[in-house]
Amino acid sequence: PSERARGRGRMTLGRFGVRVYKESFDFASAHFLIFADGAREQLHGHNYRVRVEVRGDLHGDMVLDFGQLKPLVRELCQQLDHRVLLPSENPHLQVTRDDEAGEIEAVLQGGGRFLFPAADVVVMPVPNTTTERLAEFVARQLIPAVRERVPGARLREIEVEVEEASGQSGFFVEALD
Repeated sequence: PSERARGRGRMTLGRFGVRVYKESFDFASAHFLIFADGAREQLHGHNYRVRVEVRGDLHGDMVLDFGQLKPLVRELCQQLDHRVLLPSENPHLQVTRDDEAGEIEAVLQGGGRFLFPAADVVVMPVPNTTTERLAEFVARQLIPAVRERVPGARLREIEVEVEEASGQSGFFVEALD
């Protein structure tokens, strides 16, 4: 067979990508959802798991080296681990940081107030802390980190899945330029 028929040719049909999901891609965090009417769930927690897939053009013979992607995912999970996750873009919640006192206050429009040590909180630029929005947050943090660490990578799409319980997850997919 020709070199191309054996899979070594330059022309290739199809798409390429890599997927990472390791036991260390997990984080335990507390959160509460805020519903459209301003009501909220009780503060509770999950042991989340993260899966990341990137698709793109080959850079050499690979889209992205696993060794370049895994540490970035692990670092993000560590930043979220053992934290309270608060959305900063929810119209029913006002989140205020007091750097002098080292505290974060979260006040719900319909009543209810939380006061947390700032070191125990991650304030996320999302409207809610659903698994879909957590996946979006992780993706939006990973994209610039990958571009900085691997400037030659030609990524076309990222997909992040966040599982909050076995068989129960949300995901976010974004096309990249």
